[in-house]
Amino acid sequence: MDHADLVLQDVDVADGSGAPTYRADVAVKGGRIVAIVKEAAAAGCQRPRGTRELDAEGLVLAPGFIDMHAHSDLALLRDPDHSAKAAQGVTLEVIGQDGLSYAPVDDRTLAEVRRTITGWNGHGDDIDFTWRSVGEYLDRLDHGFDGEGIAVNAAYLVPQGTVRMLAVGWEDREATPQELDRMRQLVADGLREGAVGMSSGLTYTPGMYAKDAELTALCRVVAEHGGYYCPHHRSYGAGALEAYEEMVTLTREAGCPLHLAHATMNFGVNEGRAPELLALLDKALAEGADITLDTYPYTPGCTTLVAMLPSWAGEGGPEAVLARLRDDATAERVRHHMEVVGADGCHGVPIDWDTIEISGVSDPDLGSYVGRTVQESADLRGEAPWTTARRLLVEDRLGPTILQHVGHEENVRAIMRHPVHTGGSDGILRGDKPHPRAYGTFPHYLGRYVRELGVLSLEECVAHLTGRPAARLRLPDRGLVREGYRADLVLFDPATVAAGSTFAAPRTLPTGIPHVLIDGRFVVEDGRRTDVLAGRAVRRTA
Repeated sequence: MDHADLVLQDVDVADGSGAPTYRADVAVKGGRIVAIVKEAAAAGCQRPRGTRELDAEGLVLAPGFIDMHAHSDLALLRDPDHSAKAAQGVTLEVIGQDGLSYAPVDDRTLAEVRRTITGWNGHGDDIDFTWRSVGEYLDRLDHGFDGEGIAVNAAYLVPQGTVRMLAVGWEDREATPQELDRMRQLVADGLREGAVGMSSGLTYTPGMYAKDAELTALCRVVAEHGGYYCPHHRSYGAGALEAYEEMVTLTREAGCPLHLAHATMNFGVNEGRAPELLALLDKALAEGADITLDTYPYTPGCTTLVAMLPSWAGEGGPEAVLARLRDDATAERVRHHMEVVGADGCHGVPIDWDTIEISGVSDPDLGSYVGRTVQESADLRGEAPWTTARRLLVEDRLGPTILQHVGHEENVRAIMRHPVHTGGSDGILRGDKPHPRAYGTFPHYLGRYVRELGVLSLEECVAHLTGRPAARLRLPDRGLVREGYRADLVLFDPATVAAGSTFAAPRTLPTGIPHVLIDGRFVVEDGRRTDVLAGRAVRRTA
Protein backbone atom coordinates (compact mmCIF):
# COMPACT_ATOMS: atom_id res chain seq x y z
CA MET A 1 0.00 0.00 0.00
CA ASP A 2 0.99 3.65 -0.37
CA HIS A 3 2.71 5.36 2.51
CA ALA A 4 0.04 6.33 5.05
CA ASP A 5 -0.31 9.57 6.99
CA LEU A 6 -0.72 7.66 10.27
CA VAL A 7 -0.45 4.05 11.39
CA LEU A 8 -1.91 2.94 14.72
CA GLN A 9 0.15 -0.11 15.64
CA ASP A 10 -0.87 -3.12 17.76
CA VAL A 11 -4.21 -1.61 18.72
CA ASP A 12 -7.21 -3.60 19.94
CA VAL A 13 -10.04 -2.79 17.54
CA ALA A 14 -13.65 -2.63 18.75
CA ASP A 15 -15.03 -1.97 15.30
CA GLY A 16 -18.51 -0.71 16.20
CA SER A 17 -20.40 -3.76 14.97
CA GLY A 18 -20.45 -5.60 18.29
CA ALA A 19 -18.06 -8.27 16.98
CA PRO A 20 -15.20 -9.43 19.21
CA THR A 21 -12.22 -7.11 19.58
CA TYR A 22 -9.16 -7.98 17.50
CA ARG A 23 -5.51 -6.81 17.34
CA ALA A 24 -4.42 -4.92 14.22
CA ASP A 25 -2.41 -2.18 12.62
CA VAL A 26 -4.73 0.50 11.22
CA ALA A 27 -3.51 2.92 8.56
CA VAL A 28 -5.06 6.32 7.84
CA LYS A 29 -4.55 8.52 4.81
CA GLY A 30 -6.43 11.52 3.45
CA GLY A 31 -8.93 11.39 6.29
CA ARG A 32 -9.95 7.77 5.71
CA ILE A 33 -8.98 4.32 6.91
CA VAL A 34 -6.95 2.82 4.08
CA ALA A 35 -5.73 -0.47 5.59
CA ILE A 36 -6.43 -2.80 8.49
CA VAL A 37 -3.82 -5.53 8.95
CA LYS A 38 -4.85 -7.99 11.66
CA GLU A 39 -2.15 -9.38 13.94
CA ALA A 40 0.49 -7.95 11.65
CA ALA A 41 3.46 -8.50 13.92
CA ALA A 42 2.48 -12.00 15.04
CA ALA A 43 1.65 -13.17 11.53
CA GLY A 44 4.86 -11.85 10.07
CA CYS A 45 2.95 -9.69 7.59
CA GLN A 46 4.44 -6.59 6.07
CA ARG A 47 3.25 -3.85 8.35
CA PRO A 48 1.80 -0.67 6.91
CA ARG A 49 4.15 2.26 7.07
CA GLY A 50 3.23 5.83 7.82
CA THR A 51 4.62 9.32 8.17
CA ARG A 52 3.66 8.90 11.81
CA GLU A 53 3.51 5.53 13.56
CA LEU A 54 1.83 5.42 16.95
CA ASP A 55 2.37 2.47 19.29
CA ALA A 56 -1.17 1.90 20.56
CA GLU A 57 -0.63 -1.34 22.46
CA GLY A 58 -2.95 -1.50 25.46
CA LEU A 59 -5.45 0.90 23.91
CA VAL A 60 -8.78 0.17 22.25
CA LEU A 61 -9.54 1.78 18.90
CA ALA A 62 -13.22 2.51 18.28
CA PRO A 63 -15.16 4.64 15.82
CA GLY A 64 -15.74 8.13 17.16
CA PHE A 65 -18.68 8.28 19.54
CA ILE A 66 -21.96 9.72 18.24
CA ASP A 67 -23.97 11.81 20.68
CA MET A 68 -27.54 11.18 19.54
CA HIS A 69 -29.02 13.90 21.75
CA ALA A 70 -26.97 17.08 22.16
CA HIS A 71 -27.71 20.72 22.93
CA SER A 72 -24.58 22.28 21.43
CA ASP A 73 -26.52 24.35 18.87
CA LEU A 74 -24.75 27.58 19.88
CA ALA A 75 -21.80 26.10 21.79
CA LEU A 76 -20.35 24.81 18.52
CA LEU A 77 -20.32 28.39 17.23
CA ARG A 78 -19.03 30.11 20.36
CA ASP A 79 -16.47 27.62 21.70
CA PRO A 80 -13.78 26.41 19.30
CA ASP A 81 -12.30 24.22 22.05
CA HIS A 82 -15.54 22.38 22.97
CA SER A 83 -13.63 19.90 25.12
CA ALA A 84 -16.89 19.00 26.85
CA LYS A 85 -17.51 16.69 23.90
CA ALA A 86 -14.17 16.34 22.12
CA ALA A 87 -12.42 15.03 25.24
CA GLN A 88 -15.09 12.34 25.63
CA GLY A 89 -14.30 10.93 22.18
CA VAL A 90 -17.43 12.40 20.61
CA THR A 91 -16.86 13.08 16.92
CA LEU A 92 -20.49 13.77 15.92
CA GLU A 93 -23.38 15.43 17.77
CA VAL A 94 -27.05 15.46 16.74
CA ILE A 95 -28.50 18.88 17.56
CA GLY A 96 -31.83 20.63 16.97
CA GLN A 97 -33.34 18.53 19.74
CA ASP A 98 -36.61 18.62 21.69
CA GLY A 99 -38.44 20.61 19.06
CA LEU A 100 -36.69 23.91 19.78
CA SER A 101 -33.71 25.35 17.94
CA TYR A 102 -32.59 28.24 15.77
CA ALA A 103 -33.59 27.23 12.22
CA PRO A 104 -35.83 27.68 10.35
CA VAL A 105 -36.75 31.11 11.73
CA ASP A 106 -37.77 34.61 10.75
CA ASP A 107 -36.81 37.68 12.76
CA ARG A 108 -39.80 37.39 15.12
CA THR A 109 -39.38 33.68 15.75
CA LEU A 110 -35.63 33.95 16.25
CA ALA A 111 -36.15 36.46 19.05
CA GLU A 112 -38.78 34.21 20.63
CA VAL A 113 -36.79 31.00 20.44
CA ARG A 114 -33.70 32.73 21.85
CA ARG A 115 -35.75 33.75 24.86
CA THR A 116 -37.43 30.35 25.16
CA ILE A 117 -34.26 28.26 25.35
CA THR A 118 -31.98 30.72 27.10
CA GLY A 119 -31.71 28.07 29.82
CA TRP A 120 -30.25 25.58 27.35
CA ASN A 121 -27.86 27.74 25.34
CA GLY A 122 -27.76 31.23 26.81
CA HIS A 123 -29.36 34.15 25.03
CA GLY A 124 -26.74 34.15 22.28
CA ASP A 125 -25.67 37.78 22.55
CA ASP A 126 -22.19 36.62 21.52
CA ILE A 127 -23.49 35.00 18.33
CA ASP A 128 -24.03 36.71 14.98
CA PHE A 129 -27.30 35.13 13.84
CA THR A 130 -26.70 35.51 10.12
CA TRP A 131 -28.84 32.52 9.12
CA ARG A 132 -32.58 31.96 8.86
CA SER A 133 -32.99 28.64 7.01
CA VAL A 134 -31.75 25.17 7.97
CA GLY A 135 -29.36 25.18 5.02
CA GLU A 136 -27.88 28.52 6.05
CA TYR A 137 -27.39 27.27 9.62
CA LEU A 138 -25.59 24.15 8.35
CA ASP A 139 -23.44 26.35 6.12
CA ARG A 140 -22.58 28.43 9.17
CA LEU A 141 -21.48 25.27 11.00
CA ASP A 142 -19.28 24.37 8.03
CA HIS A 143 -17.70 27.81 8.17
CA GLY A 144 -17.34 27.72 11.95
CA PHE A 145 -14.55 29.89 13.25
CA ASP A 146 -12.91 32.03 10.56
CA GLY A 147 -13.70 29.42 7.94
CA GLU A 148 -11.79 26.70 9.78
CA GLY A 149 -14.75 24.58 10.91
CA ILE A 150 -16.03 23.51 14.32
CA ALA A 151 -14.69 21.25 17.05
CA VAL A 152 -16.75 18.15 16.19
CA ASN A 153 -19.17 17.18 13.44
CA ALA A 154 -22.87 18.02 13.79
CA ALA A 155 -26.12 16.72 12.28
CA TYR A 156 -29.38 18.64 12.62
CA LEU A 157 -33.03 17.84 13.29
CA VAL A 158 -35.76 20.21 12.11
CA PRO A 159 -37.37 21.40 15.38
CA GLN A 160 -41.16 20.94 15.20
CA GLY A 161 -41.85 23.46 17.97
CA THR A 162 -39.93 26.16 16.12
CA VAL A 163 -41.76 25.26 12.92
CA ARG A 164 -45.10 25.64 14.75
CA MET A 165 -43.90 28.96 16.17
CA LEU A 166 -43.33 30.15 12.61
CA ALA A 167 -46.60 28.90 11.12
CA VAL A 168 -49.09 29.10 14.01
CA GLY A 169 -47.48 31.12 16.80
CA TRP A 170 -47.99 30.39 20.50
CA GLU A 171 -51.69 29.60 20.49
CA ASP A 172 -53.02 26.36 21.96
CA ARG A 173 -55.22 25.33 19.05
CA GLU A 174 -55.27 23.11 15.99
CA ALA A 175 -53.46 24.39 12.94
CA THR A 176 -55.57 25.53 10.00
CA PRO A 177 -55.13 23.63 6.70
CA GLN A 178 -53.06 26.55 5.39
CA GLU A 179 -50.85 26.55 8.49
CA LEU A 180 -50.37 22.79 8.28
CA ASP A 181 -49.36 23.14 4.64
CA ARG A 182 -46.78 25.74 5.64
CA MET A 183 -45.40 23.46 8.37
CA ARG A 184 -45.14 20.60 5.88
CA GLN A 185 -43.22 22.87 3.53
CA LEU A 186 -40.87 24.09 6.25
CA VAL A 187 -40.07 20.51 7.31
CA ALA A 188 -39.56 19.41 3.70
CA ASP A 189 -37.28 22.37 3.02
CA GLY A 190 -35.20 21.61 6.09
CA LEU A 191 -34.76 17.99 5.09
CA ARG A 192 -33.88 18.90 1.51
CA GLU A 193 -31.29 21.31 2.90
CA GLY A 194 -29.61 18.54 4.88
CA ALA A 195 -31.44 17.90 8.16
CA VAL A 196 -31.50 14.22 9.16
CA GLY A 197 -35.00 14.25 10.60
CA MET A 198 -37.42 16.15 12.84
CA SER A 199 -37.54 16.54 16.62
CA SER A 200 -40.37 17.44 18.98
CA GLY A 201 -40.59 18.58 22.58
CA LEU A 202 -44.09 17.54 23.54
CA THR A 203 -43.84 18.85 27.09
CA TYR A 204 -42.55 22.22 25.80
CA THR A 205 -44.64 25.03 24.36
CA PRO A 206 -45.60 25.62 21.60
CA GLY A 207 -44.74 22.21 20.12
CA MET A 208 -46.84 20.41 22.74
CA TYR A 209 -49.99 22.06 21.35
CA ALA A 210 -49.79 19.83 18.25
CA LYS A 211 -52.31 16.98 18.17
CA ASP A 212 -51.48 13.54 16.78
CA ALA A 213 -52.99 14.24 13.35
CA GLU A 214 -50.69 17.21 12.90
CA LEU A 215 -47.62 15.26 14.02
CA THR A 216 -48.55 12.35 11.77
CA ALA A 217 -48.84 14.67 8.77
CA LEU A 218 -45.39 16.10 9.46
CA CYS A 219 -43.91 12.63 10.02
CA ARG A 220 -45.15 11.61 6.56
CA VAL A 221 -43.03 14.42 5.14
CA VAL A 222 -40.05 13.25 7.19
CA ALA A 223 -40.49 9.70 5.87
CA GLU A 224 -40.78 10.88 2.26
CA HIS A 225 -37.35 12.50 2.58
CA GLY A 226 -35.61 9.58 4.29
CA GLY A 227 -35.40 11.12 7.76
CA TYR A 228 -36.50 9.98 11.20
CA TYR A 229 -38.69 11.41 13.96
CA CYS A 230 -37.12 12.09 17.35
CA PRO A 231 -39.74 13.04 19.94
CA HIS A 232 -39.35 14.10 23.51
CA HIS A 233 -42.81 12.68 24.07
CA ARG A 234 -45.70 13.91 26.20
CA SER A 235 -44.79 12.31 29.51
CA TYR A 236 -41.90 10.58 31.26
CA GLY A 237 -43.94 10.31 34.46
CA ALA A 238 -47.67 9.64 34.87
CA GLY A 239 -48.82 8.28 31.53
CA ALA A 240 -45.29 7.53 30.29
CA LEU A 241 -46.19 4.18 28.72
CA GLU A 242 -49.20 5.72 26.99
CA ALA A 243 -46.96 8.50 25.69
CA TYR A 244 -44.46 6.00 24.27
CA GLU A 245 -47.29 4.04 22.67
CA GLU A 246 -48.67 7.24 21.13
CA MET A 247 -45.34 7.87 19.38
CA VAL A 248 -45.06 4.28 18.17
CA THR A 249 -48.61 4.35 16.78
CA LEU A 250 -48.42 7.66 14.95
CA THR A 251 -45.02 6.97 13.35
CA ARG A 252 -46.20 3.56 12.16
CA GLU A 253 -49.24 5.21 10.62
CA ALA A 254 -46.96 7.75 8.94
CA GLY A 255 -44.45 5.09 7.83
CA CYS A 256 -41.70 7.06 9.57
CA PRO A 257 -38.70 5.69 11.49
CA LEU A 258 -38.85 6.54 15.21
CA HIS A 259 -36.02 7.44 17.56
CA LEU A 260 -37.14 7.94 21.16
CA ALA A 261 -35.26 10.79 22.85
CA HIS A 262 -33.76 10.19 26.33
CA ALA A 263 -36.00 7.15 26.72
CA THR A 264 -36.33 7.01 30.47
CA MET A 265 -39.02 5.93 32.95
CA ASN A 266 -38.98 8.51 35.75
CA PHE A 267 -40.78 9.53 38.94
CA GLY A 268 -42.07 7.23 41.67
CA VAL A 269 -44.98 6.01 39.53
CA ASN A 270 -42.50 4.32 37.16
CA GLU A 271 -40.03 2.70 39.54
CA GLY A 272 -39.14 -0.73 38.17
CA ARG A 273 -41.35 -0.36 35.09
CA ALA A 274 -38.67 -0.35 32.36
CA PRO A 275 -39.57 -3.96 31.37
CA GLU A 276 -43.06 -2.76 30.44
CA LEU A 277 -41.59 -0.15 28.10
CA LEU A 278 -39.23 -2.69 26.55
CA ALA A 279 -42.08 -5.17 26.03
CA LEU A 280 -44.04 -2.47 24.22
CA LEU A 281 -41.06 -1.76 21.96
CA ASP A 282 -40.31 -5.45 21.37
CA LYS A 283 -43.89 -6.03 20.21
CA ALA A 284 -43.71 -3.14 17.78
CA LEU A 285 -40.30 -4.22 16.49
CA ALA A 286 -41.57 -7.76 15.95
CA GLU A 287 -44.40 -6.30 13.89
CA GLY A 288 -41.96 -4.45 11.64
CA ALA A 289 -41.63 -1.03 13.27
CA ASP A 290 -38.35 0.87 12.78
CA ILE A 291 -37.46 2.08 16.28
CA THR A 292 -34.31 3.15 18.11
CA LEU A 293 -33.79 5.13 21.31
CA ASP A 294 -31.11 6.94 23.27
CA THR A 295 -30.36 7.34 26.97
CA TYR A 296 -27.79 8.92 29.26
CA PRO A 297 -26.27 6.77 32.06
CA TYR A 298 -27.48 8.84 35.03
CA THR A 299 -30.69 9.01 37.07
CA PRO A 300 -31.37 12.80 37.34
CA GLY A 301 -32.81 14.70 34.41
CA CYS A 302 -32.02 18.26 33.36
CA THR A 303 -34.19 20.97 31.81
CA THR A 304 -35.42 24.50 32.51
CA LEU A 305 -37.51 25.55 35.47
CA VAL A 306 -40.10 27.21 33.22
CA ALA A 307 -40.65 23.85 31.50
CA MET A 308 -42.28 22.60 34.71
CA LEU A 309 -45.22 24.99 34.30
CA PRO A 310 -48.58 23.83 32.89
CA SER A 311 -48.93 24.25 29.14
CA TRP A 312 -51.71 26.84 29.44
CA ALA A 313 -49.28 29.11 31.28
CA GLY A 314 -46.97 29.08 28.24
CA GLU A 315 -49.54 30.16 25.67
CA GLY A 316 -48.53 33.42 24.02
CA GLY A 317 -44.79 33.07 24.50
CA PRO A 318 -42.21 34.18 27.08
CA GLU A 319 -43.62 37.65 27.83
CA ALA A 320 -47.08 36.19 28.39
CA VAL A 321 -45.59 33.65 30.82
CA LEU A 322 -43.93 36.43 32.82
CA ALA A 323 -47.16 38.42 32.92
CA ARG A 324 -49.02 35.41 34.34
CA LEU A 325 -46.35 34.85 36.98
CA ARG A 326 -46.54 38.49 38.06
CA ASP A 327 -50.31 38.27 38.52
CA ASP A 328 -51.09 36.84 41.97
CA ALA A 329 -54.35 35.12 41.04
CA THR A 330 -52.92 33.48 37.92
CA ALA A 331 -49.74 32.51 39.72
CA GLU A 332 -51.88 30.75 42.34
CA ARG A 333 -53.57 28.75 39.56
CA VAL A 334 -50.11 27.77 38.28
CA ARG A 335 -49.08 26.67 41.78
CA HIS A 336 -52.22 24.56 42.19
CA HIS A 337 -51.62 22.77 38.88
CA MET A 338 -47.98 22.13 39.73
CA GLU A 339 -48.32 21.08 43.38
CA VAL A 340 -51.74 19.45 43.47
CA VAL A 341 -52.98 18.45 40.02
CA GLY A 342 -49.69 17.56 38.37
CA ALA A 343 -48.88 19.90 35.48
CA ASP A 344 -48.31 18.48 32.01
CA GLY A 345 -45.00 20.36 32.03
CA CYS A 346 -44.00 18.19 34.99
CA HIS A 347 -45.19 15.00 33.28
CA GLY A 348 -48.50 14.83 35.13
CA VAL A 349 -46.87 14.32 38.53
CA PRO A 350 -47.36 16.80 41.42
CA ILE A 351 -44.04 18.54 41.80
CA ASP A 352 -41.73 17.68 44.69
CA TRP A 353 -39.59 20.77 45.27
CA ASP A 354 -37.00 18.64 47.09
CA THR A 355 -36.17 17.03 43.72
CA ILE A 356 -35.71 20.34 41.81
CA GLU A 357 -32.10 21.57 42.08
CA ILE A 358 -31.17 24.86 40.44
CA SER A 359 -28.15 24.23 38.20
CA GLY A 360 -27.78 27.58 36.48
CA VAL A 361 -29.14 31.12 36.24
CA SER A 362 -28.75 33.92 33.70
CA ASP A 363 -28.29 36.70 36.28
CA PRO A 364 -25.08 36.24 38.31
CA ASP A 365 -26.69 38.09 41.21
CA LEU A 366 -28.98 35.07 41.66
CA GLY A 367 -26.07 32.64 41.96
CA SER A 368 -26.88 31.79 45.60
CA TYR A 369 -29.73 29.61 44.35
CA VAL A 370 -27.39 27.39 42.30
CA GLY A 371 -26.59 24.01 43.80
CA ARG A 372 -29.59 24.08 46.13
CA THR A 373 -33.02 22.56 45.68
CA VAL A 374 -35.94 24.95 45.53
CA GLN A 375 -37.09 23.52 48.86
CA GLU A 376 -33.70 24.25 50.46
CA SER A 377 -33.70 27.84 49.22
CA ALA A 378 -37.28 28.29 50.38
CA ASP A 379 -36.42 26.98 53.85
CA LEU A 380 -33.50 29.41 54.09
CA ARG A 381 -35.80 32.26 53.13
CA GLY A 382 -38.61 31.12 55.42
CA GLU A 383 -41.19 30.94 52.63
CA ALA A 384 -43.17 28.42 50.58
CA PRO A 385 -41.21 26.75 47.75
CA TRP A 386 -43.58 28.05 45.06
CA THR A 387 -42.89 31.60 46.28
CA THR A 388 -39.17 30.97 45.81
CA ALA A 389 -39.63 29.36 42.39
CA ARG A 390 -41.95 32.11 41.20
CA ARG A 391 -39.57 34.87 42.32
CA LEU A 392 -36.63 33.14 40.63
CA LEU A 393 -38.50 32.69 37.34
CA VAL A 394 -39.50 36.36 37.25
CA GLU A 395 -36.20 37.84 38.39
CA ASP A 396 -34.15 35.64 36.03
CA ARG A 397 -36.67 36.13 33.19
CA LEU A 398 -37.31 32.40 32.77
CA GLY A 399 -33.58 31.66 32.63
CA PRO A 400 -32.98 29.06 35.38
CA THR A 401 -31.92 25.52 34.50
CA ILE A 402 -32.58 22.62 36.84
CA LEU A 403 -31.54 19.11 37.71
CA GLN A 404 -34.57 16.93 38.42
CA HIS A 405 -33.79 14.02 40.74
CA VAL A 406 -36.56 11.63 39.68
CA GLY A 407 -34.84 8.66 37.97
CA HIS A 408 -34.33 5.00 38.90
CA GLU A 409 -31.08 3.08 38.46
CA GLU A 410 -32.75 -0.24 37.64
CA ASN A 411 -34.66 1.42 34.80
CA VAL A 412 -31.47 3.04 33.48
CA ARG A 413 -29.65 -0.31 33.38
CA ALA A 414 -32.53 -2.26 31.84
CA ILE A 415 -33.05 0.21 29.00
CA MET A 416 -29.35 0.52 28.10
CA ARG A 417 -29.19 -3.23 27.52
CA HIS A 418 -31.82 -3.17 24.77
CA PRO A 419 -30.58 -3.97 21.24
CA VAL A 420 -31.94 -0.72 19.77
CA HIS A 421 -30.34 1.49 22.44
CA THR A 422 -27.86 4.25 21.58
CA GLY A 423 -26.05 6.83 23.71
CA GLY A 424 -27.04 10.45 24.05
CA SER A 425 -25.80 12.97 26.58
CA ASP A 426 -28.73 15.42 26.51
CA GLY A 427 -25.94 17.68 27.69
CA ILE A 428 -26.82 21.26 28.60
CA LEU A 429 -23.49 23.06 28.81
CA ARG A 430 -24.78 26.25 30.38
CA GLY A 431 -24.98 27.03 34.10
CA ASP A 432 -22.64 27.07 37.07
CA LYS A 433 -23.41 23.44 37.93
CA PRO A 434 -24.55 21.67 34.75
CA HIS A 435 -25.48 18.01 34.74
CA PRO A 436 -22.25 15.93 34.64
CA ARG A 437 -23.64 14.00 31.66
CA ALA A 438 -22.62 16.94 29.47
CA TYR A 439 -18.94 16.20 30.15
CA GLY A 440 -19.08 12.53 31.12
CA THR A 441 -21.70 10.41 29.35
CA PHE A 442 -19.48 8.35 27.05
CA PRO A 443 -16.58 7.57 29.39
CA HIS A 444 -19.17 6.89 32.12
CA TYR A 445 -20.71 4.18 29.95
CA LEU A 446 -17.29 2.60 29.40
CA GLY A 447 -15.92 3.01 32.91
CA ARG A 448 -18.95 2.51 35.12
CA TYR A 449 -21.30 0.29 33.12
CA VAL A 450 -18.74 -1.79 31.23
CA ARG A 451 -15.67 -2.15 33.44
CA GLU A 452 -17.11 -1.75 36.93
CA LEU A 453 -20.62 -3.18 36.65
CA GLY A 454 -20.49 -5.40 33.55
CA VAL A 455 -23.94 -4.28 32.43
CA LEU A 456 -22.64 -4.25 28.85
CA SER A 457 -19.60 -5.88 27.29
CA LEU A 458 -17.05 -3.50 25.84
CA GLU A 459 -17.92 -4.54 22.29
CA GLU A 460 -21.66 -4.14 22.90
CA CYS A 461 -21.19 -0.74 24.45
CA VAL A 462 -19.02 0.54 21.60
CA ALA A 463 -21.68 -0.62 19.13
CA HIS A 464 -24.34 1.29 21.10
CA LEU A 465 -22.23 4.44 20.88
CA THR A 466 -21.02 4.18 17.27
CA GLY A 467 -22.29 1.69 14.70
CA ARG A 468 -25.91 1.69 15.80
CA PRO A 469 -26.37 5.49 15.82
CA ALA A 470 -24.55 5.75 12.47
CA ALA A 471 -27.06 3.28 11.03
CA ARG A 472 -29.97 5.35 12.37
CA LEU A 473 -28.45 8.46 10.77
CA ARG A 474 -27.93 6.51 7.51
CA LEU A 475 -24.28 7.44 7.37
CA PRO A 476 -22.62 5.22 4.77
CA ASP A 477 -19.01 5.74 5.87
CA ARG A 478 -19.05 6.41 9.63
CA GLY A 479 -19.65 4.40 12.77
CA LEU A 480 -17.43 1.41 11.96
CA VAL A 481 -13.70 0.74 11.72
CA ARG A 482 -13.62 -0.39 8.08
CA GLU A 483 -11.35 0.26 5.14
CA GLY A 484 -12.70 3.21 3.18
CA TYR A 485 -14.55 4.66 6.15
CA ARG A 486 -13.84 8.12 7.51
CA ALA A 487 -11.12 8.24 10.12
CA ASP A 488 -13.31 9.59 12.91
CA LEU A 489 -11.74 7.53 15.69
CA VAL A 490 -11.17 7.37 19.43
CA LEU A 491 -8.45 5.53 21.34
CA PHE A 492 -9.12 4.77 25.01
CA ASP A 493 -7.58 2.74 27.79
CA PRO A 494 -10.21 0.19 28.92
CA ALA A 495 -8.52 -0.10 32.32
CA THR A 496 -8.70 3.60 33.17
CA VAL A 497 -11.38 5.26 31.04
CA ALA A 498 -13.80 7.09 33.32
CA ALA A 499 -15.89 10.23 33.60
CA GLY A 500 -14.13 12.89 35.61
CA SER A 501 -17.31 14.96 35.90
CA THR A 502 -19.40 14.67 39.03
CA PHE A 503 -22.38 16.56 40.40
CA ALA A 504 -19.97 18.48 42.62
CA ALA A 505 -17.45 19.17 39.82
CA PRO A 506 -19.42 18.76 36.59
CA ARG A 507 -16.90 20.34 34.20
CA THR A 508 -14.06 17.94 35.01
CA LEU A 509 -12.76 16.22 31.86
CA PRO A 510 -12.55 12.42 31.56
CA THR A 511 -9.54 10.18 32.01
CA GLY A 512 -8.30 7.33 29.85
CA ILE A 513 -9.03 8.86 26.41
CA PRO A 514 -5.64 9.97 25.09
CA HIS A 515 -6.44 10.37 21.39
CA VAL A 516 -9.43 11.46 19.30
CA LEU A 517 -9.33 11.94 15.53
CA ILE A 518 -11.79 13.57 13.15
CA ASP A 519 -11.14 13.22 9.44
CA GLY A 520 -7.79 11.66 10.32
CA ARG A 521 -6.64 14.73 12.29
CA PHE A 522 -5.93 14.73 16.00
CA VAL A 523 -8.46 16.88 17.84
CA VAL A 524 -7.25 15.35 21.13
CA GLU A 525 -3.63 14.18 21.33
CA ASP A 526 -1.94 12.73 24.39
CA GLY A 527 -4.97 13.78 26.41
CA ARG A 528 -4.85 17.43 25.36
CA ARG A 529 -7.18 19.32 23.05
CA THR A 530 -5.34 20.48 19.94
CA ASP A 531 -6.26 23.58 17.91
CA VAL A 532 -7.65 21.44 15.06
CA LEU A 533 -11.18 22.32 13.90
CA ALA A 534 -12.05 19.31 11.77
CA GLY A 535 -15.81 19.27 12.39
CA ARG A 536 -18.39 20.07 9.73
CA ALA A 537 -22.14 19.80 9.25
CA VAL A 538 -23.12 16.24 8.36
CA ARG A 539 -26.05 16.40 5.97
CA ARG A 540 -28.73 13.79 5.38
CA THR A 541 -27.73 11.03 2.98
CA ALA A 542 -30.27 10.10 0.31
